[in-house]
Amino acid sequence: MSQQQRNWFARHKLLTATGAIVAVVVIGAAMGGGGDGDSPTTGSKQEQPAKQGGDKKAPEPKAPEKKAVTIDGDGDFEVGADVKPGLYRTTGNEDAMCYWERAKSASGEPESILANDNVTGTSYVEIKTTDKLFKSSGCNEWEAVDPKATGTPKTTLKGKGGMFKVGVDIAPGTYKSTGNKDASCYWERSKDASHGMDSILANDNATGTAIVKVTAKDGYFKSSDCGDWVKTS
Repeated sequence: MSQQQRNWFARHKLLTATGAIVAVVVIGAAMGGGGDGDSPTTGSKQEQPAKQGGDKKAPEPKAPEKKAVTIDGDGDFEVGADVKPGLYRTTGNEDAMCYWERAKSASGEPESILANDNVTGTSYVEIKTTDKLFKSSGCNEWEAVDPKATGTPKTTLKGKGGMFKVGVDIAPGTYKSTGNKDASCYWERSKDASHGMDSILANDNATGTAIVKVTAKDGYFKSSDCGDWVKTS
């Protein structure tokens, strides 16, 4: 018996037998829905109300961002243990206070040095699997970069900008730098970022005006203490 029926009988205990029978008939008719089909019959399955807005998928969790591999700007790092071989870049260095070195041993002797440099601006360095030690002093953080990464090559360059990757930082072409004094301007075209003597394609110390043709086959162009470079053709 439903709660509605129990409440009805509780309120009408003093009905005569005849009245009770009539009341039960009336209640039965009411429970039957009076033939209007508005109420579902006993045991029938009621349809669930439609969900508003349709089924919404829960947002998929975002994959954690991959952090770039970095090397601190100060310290000695054992290749293979502290630092992985690869191409690295440091930027924003001032007044040639940044010094780096690739070495074949940890002896500290000059004979152990494979390549080194004092950096103003940006520098790229390729640390090889055969290197034993990478040293960095007074540099901003080094960040691993993809050798095949693309960029938006520029046609004007800061003369003290440091090292530019051809096709990424600098567009191939002929560049001119003016106003250089006392042969303090040094430029270099190189095929890679190992900084060995065999990686240099051409270089010069310039006084006055310097003109250099950077080709699409060049790997890098380096500029130190020069007037700004402008692409002329």
